[in-house]
Amino acid sequence: VLGNTLGDLEAFARAKRPHNLPVVLSRAEVHALLERMEGMHKLLASLLHGTGMRLLAGLRLRTQHLHFAYPRIHVHQAKGKKDRYVPLPTSLVDALQAQIEAVRRLHERDLTDGYGEVVLPDALQRKYPNAGRELKWQFLFPSGRLCVDPYGGAIRRHHLHESALQKAVRRAAAACGIHKRVGCHTLRHCFATHLLEANYDIRTVQELLGHADVSTTMIYTHVLNRPGVGVFSPLDQPRVGSQT
Repeated sequence: VLGNTLGDLEAFARAKRPHNLPVVLSRAEVHALLERMEGMHKLLASLLHGTGMRLLAGLRLRTQHLHFAYPRIHVHQAKGKKDRYVPLPTSLVDALQAQIEAVRRLHERDLTDGYGEVVLPDALQRKYPNAGRELKWQFLFPSGRLCVDPYGGAIRRHHLHESALQKAVRRAAAACGIHKRVGCHTLRHCFATHLLEANYDIRTVQELLGHADVSTTMIYTHVLNRPGVGVFSPLDQPRVGSQT
């Protein structure tokens, strides 16, 4: 724009990306964390840990995305606009079916009041104008109140806000004395690490997490690998000439 000559641009150093290791909880810590939660927040947090979904992917689940016969969950258009299946934890089947029944009752009440419509993904709203009022498109974890859509002004019921679960997880971590940086994404880290601990191959974990490159999944092996394979700390080695 100014017409100035830029000159030589090669004499500079590229900034290095930080390499941070994920915070992972033990199975006992995850159990204690979930025991401190209740209601919809506990169910959603359990689902994140049991499936490895990201927070927004879990919040955007519709009632039709749960397949109890297989059992599996269809994660639709997650990060990177990719679909995938994740296992549906059998221990959550009863709670999830009860959640769908609660959504059905709430949806019928909204329809009676003249509402009951949810936003549809992509261009489905134009293709199927009445689909937003069907039960199968309702969010599995609905918000507790109706809201005005900023794009058009329609009154709809959106999914639970992400900050509600984030705050619930932080409160539960503080209540059970976990002195780590715990968030909703920590449950995804725990899912991957606990699967690797159970001797599942890394390609399977990569597919369940939706990673495009296995090198991204490899970061979870840091918990399994001891620093210095086969090397014991000098503090743990017996002293030379010590008496037994």
